[in-house]
Amino acid sequence: MAVPALDHSTTRYSLQHAYWMARAAGLAPLEREAIEEQARAWGFQEVRHFESKHAMPFPIEDTQAYVMAGDRMIVVGFRGTEVLKIYDWLTDVNTPPVPGPASKGFVHYGFHQALQSVYPGIRDTVKDLRTANQSVWFTGHSLGGALAMLAGSRFYFEEPQLLPDGIYTFGQPRTCERLLADAHNTAFRKRCYRFVNNNDIVPHLPPGPFFTHVETLRYFDVDGRLHESMPLVAGLKDRAKGFATDPPAPETDAIRDHHLPNYLTAFEKSLAASG
Repeated sequence: MAVPALDHSTTRYSLQHAYWMARAAGLAPLEREAIEEQARAWGFQEVRHFESKHAMPFPIEDTQAYVMAGDRMIVVGFRGTEVLKIYDWLTDVNTPPVPGPASKGFVHYGFHQALQSVYPGIRDTVKDLRTANQSVWFTGHSLGGALAMLAGSRFYFEEPQLLPDGIYTFGQPRTCERLLADAHNTAFRKRCYRFVNNNDIVPHLPPGPFFTHVETLRYFDVDGRLHESMPLVAGLKDRAKGFATDPPAPETDAIRDHHLPNYLTAFEKSLAASG
């Protein structure tokens, strides 16, 4: 399916732009040369890379992110992680939360530490490259979604006190508790969109009730249709339908639905259906 090119002039939500932010999230795990080649093909002249190695026993081996900047748009992308790795440490209830951006509420310790290792460089780079009032976007898949949400929050609640034009996350885990979520939802109304693909297991982690999600949900059902809301009963029926596609091993559906290529396939179905 032919998708229109990335529109560098956009400043608001659209399904097409969300698709491109998902593709941008997919760049983060690539080698530096591959990121730079794709960024240039998409019209971004500048690319900066960020990586921080973590000492054991920290549950994440490293944090990776990039910034790509053009004349009208800047995108910050964060790398995700493997499903089983993030599952292991997000189900560890012994990890205490830490204060969130500008001490607003609390966030998961692992997310805070992973972001802190690269955030100062990302903040300074965006400030340096934003020479023409470009729009600023944050994106990430899985762990990268949590880091994108927190980085966008820090940009607004802390220095440089810049409200990003959008935060788009895909398969994002629960990242913070209610106080920060409420502050984030107020500040980022119609700017933050959290996509979930059917039975993706990661958005159900860490376990509640302390940790919660930020708004706004966009849900792909088992047939790839996008919903702006999914009532409880309808959602349970749709998840059951998804599990039924692989009856001998329903857990594989929860892992399969988390993979970013399957999010992109759902986007392409929705874009085709929308004409």
